[in-house]
Amino acid sequence: MGKYNNATPRLRTYDPALFCFCEMLDADKAYEVEEHMNGVGVSLEEAELAALLKVSARSGRVDKVYEYLHKLRSCVRCVSESTAVVVEEWFCGAKASEVGEVEFDVGQVKEGVLRNGGGWHGQGWIGKGDWAVNRTSVGADGHCCCCGEQLVCVDIDDSETEKFAGSVAGLALEREVKANFSEFQAWLEKHDSYEAIVDGANVGLYKQNFADGGFSISQLDCVVKELYNQSGNKWPVVVLHNKRLRGLMENPSSRKLVEEWMNNGALYTTPNGSNDDWYWLFAAVKLRCLLVTNDEMRDHIFELIGSNFFNQWKERHQVHYTFIKGNLKLQMPPSYSLVIQRGNTGIYLQMLGEMVLALTFEQDTHDLFTRVWLNYICFGYPFHLPRNIKMPEQEQ
Repeated sequence: MGKYNNATPRLRTYDPALFCFCEMLDADKAYEVEEHMNGVGVSLEEAELAALLKVSARSGRVDKVYEYLHKLRSCVRCVSESTAVVVEEWFCGAKASEVGEVEFDVGQVKEGVLRNGGGWHGQGWIGKGDWAVNRTSVGADGHCCCCGEQLVCVDIDDSETEKFAGSVAGLALEREVKANFSEFQAWLEKHDSYEAIVDGANVGLYKQNFADGGFSISQLDCVVKELYNQSGNKWPVVVLHNKRLRGLMENPSSRKLVEEWMNNGALYTTPNGSNDDWYWLFAAVKLRCLLVTNDEMRDHIFELIGSNFFNQWKERHQVHYTFIKGNLKLQMPPSYSLVIQRGNTGIYLQMLGEMVLALTFEQDTHDLFTRVWLNYICFGYPFHLPRNIKMPEQEQ
């Protein structure tokens, strides 16, 4: 047995004990197992989080229920049907109607939503009363077909953004000429109002792998002009390697376009020997703006970042594009994210499957004859036609 003494613990090492304690409703022991897992760097997955959520709900540990709902949001984008049932059971129970603050600062809630990237305010249980639970769906535009609330495209939060930008900058400074990238960082500090960054090489070389193909400045110009028009006449910035610029300036027609971009602050050229990927990625992360590129960022450079929220960031910020018979089509970020959401007035939980579970929270106001719909929780999958589910009748 000695050869196993230094074996690295894995998720399956802990699962039997964790699931056993959860089934026995021994919440404290289950939490101890989780604490030990965290201590050795073993991450929980959906099944484990659902089990901990279930034992917390059945044990009446309301703060733990909130904690595991948030962990599901952080770790699981689309929950399964079995997890949805666990959450549904909690919100249908008596304990869920007893927790929460009746009076809360709406301004703080809105500020929390913005700080956390949208979709979650982090203010704990707000509102108090019974929940109405309904199965419904989410429309293509992100509106809940039960309550009409708008889901959002969730961004990474402030701390994650700073960590992400710091990671990219740190790696770039190790691999680039330090003075060059530091100069770019300083330039970006003074030019921080851009709403879109364009990966110039990716756009210019799109589908140019044929005999007479080359760098297509016309494609790049189409993207620049489209972004300019969509943003209300705000120029994006094109990040382009210096070697590309030299070739473009030798051609009179392309030189005219390049000079227009330069005159409007719409071009940043990276120096010889640099990797322009570091520049456009850092700019998009730092400025929290759109990034136009079809580069899926799967190569070794982006693997080095090792960010577990990289895909979430891409969903919110990356703009794909195509040219169909010469006509540009921009694929903007989706109208809403497939992730647990809680906004100013509600909670939404997405699940894999056609149906959506909508939990709507009711609170009596000072007027005893009215109801205020505060919170919602929806499990959904957007790639189905929405179903019209009637809103629960409000008491008159």
